[in-house]
Amino acid sequence: MKDVDRRFALAFGLAATSAVVMAKSAVAQPYVPNQGTEIAPGVRRVDLGKRESMIPAYKTVSMRDVVYQPKSKSTNPGMANDMVCHCLEGELVVNQGPGKDFTVKKGDVWSCNKGLPENNENAGSSVAIMRVIDLLST
Repeated sequence: MKDVDRRFALAFGLAATSAVVMAKSAVAQPYVPNQGTEIAPGVRRVDLGKRESMIPAYKTVSMRDVVYQPKSKSTNPGMANDMVCHCLEGELVVNQGPGKDFTVKKGDVWSCNKGLPENNENAGSSVAIMRVIDLLST
């Protein structure tokens, strides 16, 4: 085996470290700022898919992402259907009526039932994404 000098070892170590740093910083953003439909200032809805449900109470399921720019908010006086929500990125302050305030962070999941009000606000400094699975009876 060939002897390895210090310069080669240092260069090899720097190259390996640079590759790791570049790989972590090269993560693609999920959405461009104007993708989807604007539903409130700074809030966009991106529809992802829809299909027939195998859950007897629901005819169809659909999935969408709601993208919140920093400091943006949305209001909904009553949910049109049951749904399951997941915080895909960032952090949201959720209000589901008087005394029902909570904060969700990346990875958190919660549910909403038909008719329940929900107001969401991105109080953070980065984009927040709420993934919604709609459970549709029609």
